[in-house]
Amino acid sequence: MKRVGILTSGGDCQGLNAAIRGIAKGLYEEFGDNVEIYGIKDGYKGLIFGEYKLMKPSDFSGILTLGGTLLGTSRQPFKLMRVIDENSVDKVKAMKENYKKMKLDCLAILGGNGTQKTANLLREEGLNVVHLPKTIDNDVWGTDITFGYHSAVEVATDVIDRIHTTATSHGRIFIVEVMGHKVGWLTLSAGIAGGADVILLPEIPYDINKVAKVLKNRVENGKKFSILAVAEGALSKEEAAMSKKEFKKARANLGYPSIVYRIANELQEKVDNEVRVCVPGHFQRGGSPCAYDRVLCTQLGATAAKFIKEKRFGVMVGMVNGQTVPVPLEDVAGKLKTVPVDCPEIQAARQIGISFGD
Repeated sequence: MKRVGILTSGGDCQGLNAAIRGIAKGLYEEFGDNVEIYGIKDGYKGLIFGEYKLMKPSDFSGILTLGGTLLGTSRQPFKLMRVIDENSVDKVKAMKENYKKMKLDCLAILGGNGTQKTANLLREEGLNVVHLPKTIDNDVWGTDITFGYHSAVEVATDVIDRIHTTATSHGRIFIVEVMGHKVGWLTLSAGIAGGADVILLPEIPYDINKVAKVLKNRVENGKKFSILAVAEGALSKEEAAMSKKEFKKARANLGYPSIVYRIANELQEKVDNEVRVCVPGHFQRGGSPCAYDRVLCTQLGATAAKFIKEKRFGVMVGMVNGQTVPVPLEDVAGKLKTVPVDCPEIQAARQIGISFGD
């Protein structure tokens, strides 16, 4: 009897249930009745404290279109994984012991960068693991795409689309805050798809005066409204020149709920239009996965089951050039896939007049 555990870790997103379904259905096809699947509750927390349950085939029916994760999730910072907490819990030791207690042959782990680093840690500790790349940020190294990304792009784009009507009607400048603290893939795609006039990314520090000039030029050319798509982690040229310590201190004393509010305040002093902020927030991670993600999750899940059958462990199931491939965790864990400043999407955006504030 093969025993496989599945857990989802980190932030939730569209497609988690679809990927779980893909793994389970793939395993049942590969092993028939000779497999037991254990759902581990609330991510690594469940593995640490031994909270899990034996799943039935019926548990995986009707979840393809369901958002969130039926297993629950939690954030367990990688940097604290080897730290003994105030309750004297040795998290790594506990995870290994529960893995053995469950008599698992493999652990399928769904999550983003932090989740992946812990998956690699477990690999180093001798556990058989397979990782599936999940994040709306699309910032996992070694794969062209992560599930959840396209669904979030759809949501963020819809927000920008709807803001256009209000912006046009009132002649306003709207700043839409898009998720992405460290990378700007989501903001870039949603900004282009939604017809934003300015896109601000963490990878391209902005000059607020140049942003204001773009907005003024639009008014002078008869365009009374403007839309800015701004990543959560957008930063000014002045901030980009700071040391890591200086930047952290500056953001701690920001004085605004987030960077978009500071940008709005600075722009209001430089332009005549009324400036408003829109923050869709966690809406971007919620709801049903789009068709693309449903297909992607099925591919990744089915391939994960295949790797488990082949005993190909210690890998991420990556999507590279349209093919699912095994990517060694040791080669990608801890690496961040940022937006290249000369990537085709940015080049195309610049060619049609979209400003990046630089």
